[in-house]
Amino acid sequence: MNFRSLSPSHEKWEQKQRCCVYIFVECRKKRLQFARAHQNWTVEDWKNVAWSDESRFLLRHSDGGVRIWRKQNENMDPSCLVTTVQAGGGGVMVWGMFSWHTLGPLVPIGHRLNATDYLSIVSDHVHPFMTTMYPSSDGYFQQDNAPCHKAPIISNWFLEHDNEFTVLQWPPQSPDLNPIEHLWDVVERELRALDVHPTNLHQLQDAILSIWANISKECFQHLVESMPRRIKAVLKAKGGQTQY
Repeated sequence: MNFRSLSPSHEKWEQKQRCCVYIFVECRKKRLQFARAHQNWTVEDWKNVAWSDESRFLLRHSDGGVRIWRKQNENMDPSCLVTTVQAGGGGVMVWGMFSWHTLGPLVPIGHRLNATDYLSIVSDHVHPFMTTMYPSSDGYFQQDNAPCHKAPIISNWFLEHDNEFTVLQWPPQSPDLNPIEHLWDVVERELRALDVHPTNLHQLQDAILSIWANISKECFQHLVESMPRRIKAVLKAKGGQTQY
């Protein structure tokens, strides 16, 4: 996870943090395998993928500013965890998904996801999205390797529905390959640009949901169009960190 601040004075620090994520050797291998397996995919192929992720937006009461707790990989760095105590004010966690065709739902989550919570999201939100957007069963659903995503009840549910869509086998430590990360950046920028900043969690949640609903089609389609370039970047880095 990576702690992001909306304060402009921290922007250089944020960029440095994002560039210094260590990718373990085994993860590099899996990232490289994934890139090689998808190096011939065109934008038309990537249009069949629905992307998902969770993000937490923290409210800092001391100055009314907003801070964002951003997941960058499944291995949490203790040096980042301490900032949750420093931030104060609580936060709003959301789960979202999108594809080339449309933005999907953005679901507020009351606490960190467990397998039971995630099963509800998968059955209530992922399933109808995938069957509606990809009625020919040619869609791929992307999720990262968070523990709740890999729980037996989740794996069994996907197996029971594998005739309707396919779960993309996602490499670990790969937020740079997930274009939804940049939609969180959009939400971040729009929160920063608000004339009146949220001062409580209800206002913060309402602002996040409103910003998400108004993200332009041009914006998220452009992100899907970047996928061949992202794959090439991973190949060039031999599975290592990319500029994304």
